[in-house]
Parts: sequence; C-alpha cells; structure tokens
Amino acid sequence: MSDYYNAFEMSPVPAPGPDAVPPEPFRGIYGMPAFVTIPTSDLAASVDFWSRGLGFFELFSIPGRLVHLRRWAFQDVLLVPAASVPEQTPAVSLSFACVLSQVDSLVEACRALRPNSVDGPRDTPWNTRDVVVITPENARIVFTAAKPFDPASQEARNLEAIGITPPGAGRGDNGEHA
Repeated sequence: MSDYYNAFEMSPVPAPGPDAVPPEPFRGIYGMPAFVTIPTSDLAASVDFWSRGLGFFELFSIPGRLVHLRRWAFQDVLLVPAASVPEQTPAVSLSFACVLSQVDSLVEACRALRPNSVDGPRDTPWNTRDVVVITPENARIVFTAAKPFDPASQEARNLEAIGITPPGAGRGDNGEHA
C-alpha cells in the first residue's frame, strides 16, 4: 500500500497534456515555502538572462543589494551581488516546472543570449522533458515539463513500480489526507 495521494490542487502546475497552458506570472506576496539565493558578479546581466532567457520577472529589488525574481507561484529566485561566481558549475541543480509548449522557446531564448548555455531537451524515465541551463552565475537550472500520461508506456510502468499511480486508478480523492 502506498501513502501517495493526488494533491495537485496545491500546485500552480497545470495537468500535463499537449494543450497545457502555463499559469500567469504570480505577483502576489506570500510566505515563501522555499527559494534560492544566487550570487552574481553582474546583477544587471543576471536579471537580463533570467528575464529574457528563463521567463522570470522582477517582483521587486533593493538597488545594489537584491533582486527578487519570480515566474509562477512558488518559483522564487533572489539574485544578490557577489565579488565573484564559481568558475565551475556545481553538481547540484535547481528545477522549475514548465509546460511542454514552453520548452522550445526557452531553449531558443537561452541560446540566443548565451549560445552554449543549454543542454537538451531530453525525455526522462519519469515522464518529463527536461532542459538544463547554465546561467551567467554558473547555476545549473533545470526546466522540467510533464509529458502527457500514457498508461501503456514504460514511464507509467516505471512510476507504478515505485508506488505512483495515475489519478482515478482505483483510488479515491485525498480527503482523508487533507
């Protein structure tokens, strides 16, 4: 028996599908459950790349001290000035959800700004299409889009093997967990 249950109503990420529409940029102020702080030696260049390449917008800034960027709800990045950035990209990465229709334009925008910044897209065994972007700060950012679910696919079998089944596959709602 699995303890997993469907809780998609908590997320701004739309249900996977060929016609999935990304949510609008979220401009509300909330207590952030998680965020990343990224040091940069060129705040303006970083804001430009994250905005034009990755689709973030400037929620607010404290001049010379911090720029708070956001895409969807719960996709928050704080850029802060630093004397230098790591010369080598760290092994750790940060992933952001997107939808399939955004993958190609994200790849094109990032390559136009920094030609060698993108790896992918690649399809994963867990039913996503991922793009890895190395930002000007040498951060490894992954944009991941859920692919439409095919119950007969190898990806579906991979997920079922670890106890994750699709909504409606013999389960009730998550009322007992809410």
